[in-house]
Amino acid sequence: MRRTSACVSSLAIHIILLASSIPFTLSQPSFQWKDGKSDLVDQICKKTPFFDLCSSILHSNPLSPKTDLKGVALLMVNNILANASDTLSYIEGQIKQTSDRQLEQALAFCAESYIPVVKYILPQAADAISQSRFGFASYCISDAVKEVSTCDKKFSSFSQSPLGDRNDIVQKLVDVASSIIKLLLKG
Repeated sequence: MRRTSACVSSLAIHIILLASSIPFTLSQPSFQWKDGKSDLVDQICKKTPFFDLCSSILHSNPLSPKTDLKGVALLMVNNILANASDTLSYIEGQIKQTSDRQLEQALAFCAESYIPVVKYILPQAADAISQSRFGFASYCISDAVKEVSTCDKKFSSFSQSPLGDRNDIVQKLVDVASSIIKLLLKG
């Protein structure tokens, strides 16, 4: 039986806390840039571990906000969701095509890792960002990278992972999003 995602489980805790009238809110941080002439996206991306990846994604998106750090974080999480959804579809296709039982089992395990990421974890992270609950968003993002890493480890006995590049890009995107969310947490 598959374990329940910590992010999903923690949602229940947050609901209980809210129902108990325990105050649990964060205010929207004001993010001030030192250089008013530089592009906001570039300033944000310079604070992430993968500047080129961050910059290319945000600059190529017509919806990329130019003044709102929260909007940039949301856009990045949605990009991770799109990549993770594409990876899940790829995994499902590979499962249907393989005749190698060991590979099929590893791919099925990865599908089980990606399903909660796509259906629950990343949508919850996006909702949390929209509601300015950046700590919970950060927690969900961390949970997503754990699932992807767990999938990646399933291929350690293979000469090459059929998901290596896909898992790598998702992990890099998560690292970028995590850095942006940390900027929101710092306020």
